[in-house]
Amino acid sequence: MLDTSTRTAFNEDHAMFRDTVRKVFERELIPNLDRYEQEGIVDRKFWLACGEAGLLCPTVKEEYGGLGLDFGYNAVVTEEMNYAGSSAGITLQSDIVAEYVEKYGSEEQKLKYLPKMVTGKCITAIAMTEPGTGSDLQAVRTTALKDGNHYVINGSKTYITNGQNADMTIVVAKTDPSLGAKGVSLILVDADTPGYKKGRNLDKVGMHSADTSELFFEDVRVPITNCLGAEGQGFVYLMSQLPQERLGIAIGAHAAAQRAFDEAVSFTKDRKAFGKTVFEFQNTKFTLADMKSQLQVGWAHLDWALARHIRGELTTAEASAAKQWHTDMQGRIVDMALQLHGGAGYMNEYMVARLYRDARVTRIFGGTNEIMKEVVSRSI
Repeated sequence: MLDTSTRTAFNEDHAMFRDTVRKVFERELIPNLDRYEQEGIVDRKFWLACGEAGLLCPTVKEEYGGLGLDFGYNAVVTEEMNYAGSSAGITLQSDIVAEYVEKYGSEEQKLKYLPKMVTGKCITAIAMTEPGTGSDLQAVRTTALKDGNHYVINGSKTYITNGQNADMTIVVAKTDPSLGAKGVSLILVDADTPGYKKGRNLDKVGMHSADTSELFFEDVRVPITNCLGAEGQGFVYLMSQLPQERLGIAIGAHAAAQRAFDEAVSFTKDRKAFGKTVFEFQNTKFTLADMKSQLQVGWAHLDWALARHIRGELTTAEASAAKQWHTDMQGRIVDMALQLHGGAGYMNEYMVARLYRDARVTRIFGGTNEIMKEVVSRSI
């Protein structure tokens, strides 16, 4: 169990909510972790169970079916899910898509999507990355060109989390290709729209239970009222939401690193070599001490960042630094944890192997860590 006894970012209400999250995950997630990994997707039953318990989109206002809570509740879900060793896409829905819809959507859009997102009846995704475009969102080639009172969307996306499950996807597209970043818009596309096709569920190194897909758009016609916010403001919207997205990645990375450390402690205290436990060797103790120090410092930093974000003060540079540091730290911790398991750590039946596989992508998605350093350098 994740130890939160020394945390400063949460209050008693957050603690009660965490108890609920743990009970739901104990019942609905943990018994199915291996099956989700094998099937490459988290079934809708889990989404509906999370919705029924109030775990989805907790920050959404009550008038749209949510609980109207602060981002600390999202952080609780992220921590517990990553500590459990799951890569389910519920945090993408709660932390990212819901924020876009509620902040920039029309009243009609909010009433159409948010209540169903809160209950888990509507699963969502956001389609940014393209086969030839990663972190440089200004360079997207997918277009959404006006034809009367409709947009006609053409292009393709890849590496899209929740791509297979998604009922609605926010598509990043150029409504005016001649304007560069100023021509980027966000378009809401329902999964049953003609011309919109989901490709294969991609075979990844890790995060096997997160359905990650290619998406194809061939003359997909949607009403111009499906534009999220103002036309041409998509790039501005994407940039303004980066602090929350990157903070969420940092939180998940740190919780997963904590689980890797806890697994290493448990394993080394149980496994014997040369007549004593592996834990008793000085090298093991020093390695674990180094890991614990990094985790201690990291939790303190996350509580600081969380408090700043909830107050609306966390900057893009601060969030980018958090994303970069915590995911780099995660990579170090899971590598040391696996090493302490010896050969057993390379066996998929051990949790540390899954944590090791899943950790590698966190330094890539949400903007690569090289991009994070570039963003931070601009604030110096």
